[in-house]
Amino acid sequence: MNELKHIAIIMDGNGRWAKKQGFLKRIVGHEEGAKRVRELTIHASNMGVRYLTLYAFSTENWKRPEGEVSFLMQLMDRYLKNELKLFLDNNVRFETIGDIAALPQSLRERILYTKEKTAHFTGLTQVLAVNYGSRDEIVRAANKAVEAGQKVDEASFDDLLDTAGMDPVDILIRTGGDKRLSNYLLWQVAYSELYFTDILWPDFTTAELDKIIADFQKVERRFGAVK
Repeated sequence: MNELKHIAIIMDGNGRWAKKQGFLKRIVGHEEGAKRVRELTIHASNMGVRYLTLYAFSTENWKRPEGEVSFLMQLMDRYLKNELKLFLDNNVRFETIGDIAALPQSLRERILYTKEKTAHFTGLTQVLAVNYGSRDEIVRAANKAVEAGQKVDEASFDDLLDTAGMDPVDILIRTGGDKRLSNYLLWQVAYSELYFTDILWPDFTTAELDKIIADFQKVERRFGAVK
């Protein structure tokens, strides 16, 4: 049986879900999607998963309509405020990857506060990818090495990435039907099992996650070797 330590998810389809349900505003889909985050966090924690990494806002998402971007910033702020008790009650540590310097001050402060309050927890780590793009992450890591005059190999380069210290991604899931990585964890998913589903993120349930995990347990993971 394969050991499952790290699940990463591209949470796609919120806007299409809202349209499908007859809502005029895409933001309704984002609100519903936030509820799935809560459910899956608890579920993954109960299963003993160490890391749940969620693509919340990409470096490309700034190109969306200004009103939607503003709402997403407020939604993440509100989400962290509301979910702090969940983290505290369930031994969940909170982390982020991405360049948070460009985020609104109130959201940055909320992120840092939540990290501080949960830093000592030893259960699941929920990781939000916020203002994250994998190529941006790799460039920032390379610049760190250059500035330090450091010659890197794969292991030392790992330590320069936003995900330093985290287990490699075992499963990458993308909801919403598209079959692409969209600049997400390109370095980290080198040997991940990839799962693409047509289910829109607000409709993605813990039962669907269980099906994917059951399939993952049947896979022979060779990591480039022959068995």
